[in-house]
Amino acid sequence: MGVGRFVYTPILPLMHAQAHLSAATGANLATANYVGYLLGALAGTFLPRLVRSPAVLRGCLVVLAVSLAAMPVTHSPGVWLVLRLCAGVASALIFVIAASSLLSHLRDHPAHLPGWAFGGVGAGIALSGLLVLALRTIADWQAAWWASAALTALLALPAWFLRPEPAPPSASATPGAQQRATGPRTHRWFTALLASYTLEGIGYIIAGTFLVAAIEQSSPGWIGSGAWVLVGLAAIPSSALWAGLGRRWSRPGLLLAALAVQAVGIALPALIGGVTAALLSAVLFGATFIGVSTLALATGAHLRFPRAVALLTAGYSVGQILGPLVATPLLRHGYHQALILAAAVVLAAAVAAALLRIGFPHHMPTPGPPVARSEPAPGGQPTAVDTARAQAD
Repeated sequence: MGVGRFVYTPILPLMHAQAHLSAATGANLATANYVGYLLGALAGTFLPRLVRSPAVLRGCLVVLAVSLAAMPVTHSPGVWLVLRLCAGVASALIFVIAASSLLSHLRDHPAHLPGWAFGGVGAGIALSGLLVLALRTIADWQAAWWASAALTALLALPAWFLRPEPAPPSASATPGAQQRATGPRTHRWFTALLASYTLEGIGYIIAGTFLVAAIEQSSPGWIGSGAWVLVGLAAIPSSALWAGLGRRWSRPGLLLAALAVQAVGIALPALIGGVTAALLSAVLFGATFIGVSTLALATGAHLRFPRAVALLTAGYSVGQILGPLVATPLLRHGYHQALILAAAVVLAAAVAAALLRIGFPHHMPTPGPPVARSEPAPGGQPTAVDTARAQAD
């Protein structure tokens, strides 16, 4: 999924130079992928049987590989839009199925294991960057898409036998299953969290889409793809790291810190330029974007706000769709202004996280009866599928 969803970022500069792709069309292709991702996440939310189906997982693996292989077959922007839309739907369902499976089957294992598994997204980003870095001097944009399709198919082979999450007991038939724990009204804290996470969706996706192209504007060509490799490598341990820190320090405080660090990382290539700034930017961005999702999810679960995970996922996904659209008017003069906008939006998300810290209820009362799967689980922890859906951002 990391390859299928994010390989577009290092290939984008090649398509600009060789396929004469305009900046506006490039942004539209990114938006199509994020719309597809939202549709896939919503399908996994409202049709839970999809999450437990091996056939759906295998079908999505095939669709993802085929959608990548078909990109170089045409020069039609309309067909490219459809292909990136399909890749987004498949990516979301693959992630939700895989994440819910590992959270279900690793429930009695150390908590850091799911965090490391989520690092698979970072590994896919790193592999996609290495692939394009190796091909950029000896092949064209079409070969890069075909190679990414082959890599996706290769990684799909062991994933083919993944066991999806088993069907749960029928909780809805149990009297009182829909009851939620009593406690303080958490609307104002959840509102701040939702605002912060939605703004992060906008800022993060602008950087995630255009970072390589922006770096290549002022640095040697290989630096952009090399920076994308660093993004992936830094992302691999980030979920486990931030989750571990969340057990020792205040999650709202950590969320504020992660957003501030990410904003600095995004702004560096635009404000300073050069190889050092580009590589440091990649490390800071990669080390935080998955961690922010981890912290926001855990905070929403702690607050026990009704349908917290679904609302956070929807806000973040809408932010991802809006990001390339709001950045498009700035792309006429390159990508640096888009990165500055992204950094400003992430700083706004940090301000909302700072408001979240004011009077935050760090200790919630002990919950009552078990809750339905659509709500946060007892103890303030999300269910397996809930965690997967929010992490799927």
